[in-house]
Amino acid sequence: MTANRDRNVTVDRNRNATINRERNVNVNQNRNVAVNNNWHGARFSGRAYAAFRDYHRQWHDRTWWRTHFNRIVFVDGGWYYWNAGYWFPAWGYDPYYSYPYDGPIYGYNGMAPNQVIVDVQTQLENDGYYSGPVDGVLGPNTRAAIASFQADHGLAITSAIDEPTLDSLGIS
Repeated sequence: MTANRDRNVTVDRNRNATINRERNVNVNQNRNVAVNNNWHGARFSGRAYAAFRDYHRQWHDRTWWRTHFNRIVFVDGGWYYWNAGYWFPAWGYDPYYSYPYDGPIYGYNGMAPNQVIVDVQTQLENDGYYSGPVDGVLGPNTRAAIASFQADHGLAITSAIDEPTLDSLGIS
């Protein structure tokens, strides 16, 4: 019994270390995904991932956000600002709101972030990757479906809505 337990622990450790090193995510048997946000590897070089590499949470009040960005939208209880083709959480705009996803969301056709997320959820559902509610929220189930799609299509696994993923989904 002891030998099997030791062998299983070693196998699990080795598998997790390999996944973390090569994929930028932790994946367990239930397909839950946690992004490590290590955007500095070779797979994340170039323009398509610059928003992820450069993103740092900023906490400012409403006045600061309004004087620095001309496009700010209210979506599902939170405020997002537009910058360089991406939507970002405007932390502090509403000091009591906590975002379900803390990172950039690639935008296109002038759509608000929740509309982009609905398009992604719908396409992932059509492709058999997502079976949750199509609600425009970039929650854990949507991020896990994105990561699975990215892995199956040879994309860098960000678990986020990025330009290469939208191109592969055929919706940007």
